Order: sequence, then structure tokens, then C-alpha cells
Amino acid sequence: MDTDALTAGLLRELRTVKPYPALSLTMPTHRRTPDNAQDAVRLRNLVAEAADRLEADPAVTREVRTAIKEQLDRAVTEVDPRRALDALVLLVTPDEHRIWQLPRTAPERVVLSDTYLTRNLVAAKAQSQPFWVLTVSADRAVLWSGTADAVREERTVGFPLTAPQEPPDPQREERVGDTPSTFSDEETRNFLRRVDEQLRTVLAEDPRPLYLMGLAPALALLDEVGESAKSAVGRVTKGAPADMPAGELLKELRPALDERQQRFAAEIDGRLDEARGRRAFAGGLDEVWAAVREGRAGLVAVEEHFQQTVRVTKEHLEPVSGKAADLTDAAVREDIVDELVEAALDSGVDSGLFTPYEAKGIDRVAADTRLDAGRHRVTP
Repeated sequence: MDTDALTAGLLRELRTVKPYPALSLTMPTHRRTPDNAQDAVRLRNLVAEAADRLEADPAVTREVRTAIKEQLDRAVTEVDPRRALDALVLLVTPDEHRIWQLPRTAPERVVLSDTYLTRNLVAAKAQSQPFWVLTVSADRAVLWSGTADAVREERTVGFPLTAPQEPPDPQREERVGDTPSTFSDEETRNFLRRVDEQLRTVLAEDPRPLYLMGLAPALALLDEVGESAKSAVGRVTKGAPADMPAGELLKELRPALDERQQRFAAEIDGRLDEARGRRAFAGGLDEVWAAVREGRAGLVAVEEHFQQTVRVTKEHLEPVSGKAADLTDAAVREDIVDELVEAALDSGVDSGLFTPYEAKGIDRVAADTRLDAGRHRVTP
């Protein structure tokens, strides 16, 4: 499945507790040759590791082990390398298998638990949040639907719009004394008013972050004659020819997308600094876990790909070595970070997934423990 299919309802379904074991397998993949040649080998190795884990686990009966292996083999057969993105996630129980190809990398992991590992799906969904892009000129406006991974021209909501072609008016030019500027021409202003009206309708029906691309005079006039473009979260002052390929458009838009993500990360950092100042900061797994469980977390920030196996003792978390841990012990949780993220999402708090560099200084996981969690939300 693609990340677009990850609805809130499906995510709840994936996170429901299942009879042990639910198998989650994740790995990075490659989109192009020659790098993608290694993906099949890596997948075989992880499948072999999963089989070994199942064989060695005394809590897994022979019948269950056989059923999971059969489902896993079916999943591997159904993986389409032609659709490979940046990560592969296989979710398997004795009764089903699910395949996700994600536009966001994931580490190599094999996890046996009573729930699926969903953090990578949530992060990929957050990264691929849809947005609108309007490319505009004096006589043409095109609407594009985009994610972090791709854009496509949208032709079902009244776009593209093209200005009517009026023949030259020599008498008007003689009255003005020169050929009038395109962007002071009343026909152009009327055309951009139409663009604004149509854009307003689109944003009302499907609110998304809006990016604008066009020459500076076109964007300025669009602002002047209407209201909808003023809400844009990013602008690229460059002309967009009518035959501009989607890949080229996304390339030109990338700096604006990255800048917005940096602003979001800075806002998260600011909230954590504010929490420190009013002594509402929780740092480290044990403190954040307690804050989430007690409903005191307003924001949870987690270093991307952070994983920790722990033993739960008297409501506290004791980190243990993944290799030395007895995963058949009910008190041992193989990935408490995934459980923490799920619990935070269930509580409705804000969450942020960070790169290791951005997470320095927050002890790999941190929280703002404001009590009015629902009143101050951050939208990436």
C-alpha cells in the first residue's frame, strides 16, 4: 500500500492488540539501479532472521510458526520491485500479510510483538502530507496536487485556467503612448481575479498548505486582486512554463518545502525551550513514558529511528540490551519507543520525529508537559 491509504481508521486497526506474535519487518530500499540490486538479498536475509526468531521463541507454537512463514512467503512474492521507494514494511500474522512501500527510509528490523510496528508508517504519512501548488502567469494558472515525494497536475477542480486571447488594440496603445505592461492590464487583473475565486473554492473544499510559483509581478498582482493566495506557506519566484514536467516543478519547489520543515522543527525546539523555562520539560524515556501514560504530555518529540528494548518494573522503564533481553518475558518490551508514539497519538498530543542531529540535547525523546495539550497544536 501507499501512504495515502493510511487513514486514521486503518491506523487504529493496525495498532490493535493481536495474538502474539505479530511480525513486523522493515528495511531500506532503493528506487533505481544499480543500488536496488541489493534489496532482494537484504530481504532474504531479514526473512531468514524472522524464521530463526520464530523457531527460537518457545511462546510460538509450530502451527502458528508455519502459518506466519506461509504468510511471509506470500508477502515476499507479492513485493513489486518496480514500485520500490525508500523503505519496505511487511506486517504479518498467521491470518494476514500487508505490504507497505514508503517514501521515507526505515532501518533493518525484525520485531515480534502483540502489535504491529507502525511508527514508520506514521512518520511517512506525516512527511507526505498533501499540499497544493499553484503555478501562475499573466495568462495561465495550473493547480498541482503534491506530497514530499511527487506532484501531479490537478484537472478536476476547475483548473487549469487560461486567459482569453484578445487581439492587439493599436488605438489603445496610441492613447497610452506605449504598449501597456502586462501586469497593469485590466484583462490580466480580471483573469487573476478568476484564478483567486477558483483557488478559494479549492481551499474551502480541501484545505491544504499552499505553495505559489510564478514571476514576482504575477504573484504580487494575485495578492492585490484577491485573498486566497495570501495564505501561501511558501513561494518560488520563478516562471513556470506551460510544459513544465512534474519532476522539474518538484525540484524547484524543494527549497520551499525544506524551509517550511525547518520552521516546523524550530517551532518544536521553541516549545521545548519554553517548557524548560517553566519547568514543564520531561526528558528521557522514563519521564516521557510517565507523562504520556498520565495524560500530561502536550508535545512529544522523538529522535528518528530511536529504538530501545526495556523491562517494565514498577511502572518504570529499565533499558536492557536487545541481544541479551529475554523477549519471551512479558515485562520486556522490544520497542518501547513505538509504543510510546502510539500512546501519544491515542492521547491526541502533538508528536515530532527528528533526525539525530536535531534531537541533540533532548535526550533522544522529550515532552512538553503542558496541561492544556489540546489548545496549542503544531501543524507540520
